[in-house]
Amino acid sequence: MIEVKVPELAESITEGTIVRWLVDVGNQVNQGDDIAEIETDKVNIQISAEHTGILKKIEKKVDDIVEVGEVIALLDESAEKADTVESVTPPVTVKPTLPVAVRESMVSASQIASPAARKLAREKGIDLASVQSSDPLGRIRVDDIAHQMEIPLPRKASPTVEESVQSEPGKPVERIKMTHRRQTIAGRLVAAQHEAAMLTTFNEVDLTAIMAVRKRRKESFVQEHDVKLGFMSFFTKAVVGALKHFPLLNAEISGTDILVKKFYDIGIAVATDQGLVVPVVRDADRLTFAEIEKSIKDMAVKARTNKLTLSDLQGGTFTITNGGTFGSLLSTPIINAPQVGILGMHGIKKRPIAVETLEGDKIEIRPMMYIALSYDHRIVDGSEAVRFLVTVKKLLEDPETLLLES
Repeated sequence: MIEVKVPELAESITEGTIVRWLVDVGNQVNQGDDIAEIETDKVNIQISAEHTGILKKIEKKVDDIVEVGEVIALLDESAEKADTVESVTPPVTVKPTLPVAVRESMVSASQIASPAARKLAREKGIDLASVQSSDPLGRIRVDDIAHQMEIPLPRKASPTVEESVQSEPGKPVERIKMTHRRQTIAGRLVAAQHEAAMLTTFNEVDLTAIMAVRKRRKESFVQEHDVKLGFMSFFTKAVVGALKHFPLLNAEISGTDILVKKFYDIGIAVATDQGLVVPVVRDADRLTFAEIEKSIKDMAVKARTNKLTLSDLQGGTFTITNGGTFGSLLSTPIINAPQVGILGMHGIKKRPIAVETLEGDKIEIRPMMYIALSYDHRIVDGSEAVRFLVTVKKLLEDPETLLLES
């Protein structure tokens, strides 16, 4: 019998959730065939068979969380199709019925506990839902359970979700299970705010010059490069130019060291049905406007069709996110750890602006955008962050300088 195991996924990915089986028990499987799909916190990955045989048994069902190296199925190299195939239906075990809230809290807790912690909890009869995690991402480990055994933690007096729902009889409620990716995104966003000394500074950009360039070059750009000239290439070039002047915003913290990166891999946040992903435009300083636009377009299509690979998402030295596509006027973006800076773009609004001319000041209607820089104050000083954002503003308002600065 051949064991089908979860392969090594990537350095930073240790587990995933089975979202579907691509073959049924009793089916013939050839070497290299995809047999299951696993959802990780970054992308969905297909697991391929390393041997040829009959799928004898499925060890892990849909929605189970599995770790690298864990056995998920068995292949029989010698079995004939439909012969001696074990049922995928596990034996029914009668257990005492627990209240819904208790059962669901136990399931939720077990999904974020390490295998060793789950084993110790079973041996000691400890409810994982009552264990307080010391991990920034909320993962329960053996040390947390050991601490729980020595010092019982008081239960919260606030009402549970089930109690609050029951207090509103007749009100419609839909319970939607968070995907593994959504849970991980949530944990990382909370961790980023707890671990980094995050601050946000704001400015505004007059996009008159950029819009004039886009208007003049719109048709010729599409004809020559088969892609539209959007705003993202201008902002990417402006960010690269500013990072060259303020390199600490292109760095990360490693223990007591600062790793300053001498390359510019810019992450572009893309919203999908499964959550926010950040594919990376590699060596953005070496790309033309057209190459940046094509790269962003390709990444967005892959993200929304669930075809991003791990290599598309790994790394990244700085991130740009555009809430303006959804109508946001102002926001405070959260740092994409371990990066120390993220630029937030917002909606373009026409506003009356005081403009200095040779004849004196006058009021004009200009297309304006608020921009925000969230940064890690542990290594980036406030004055440096403000000057970085001012540099981005100046480069965008004089787009010809982007050819020189980036």
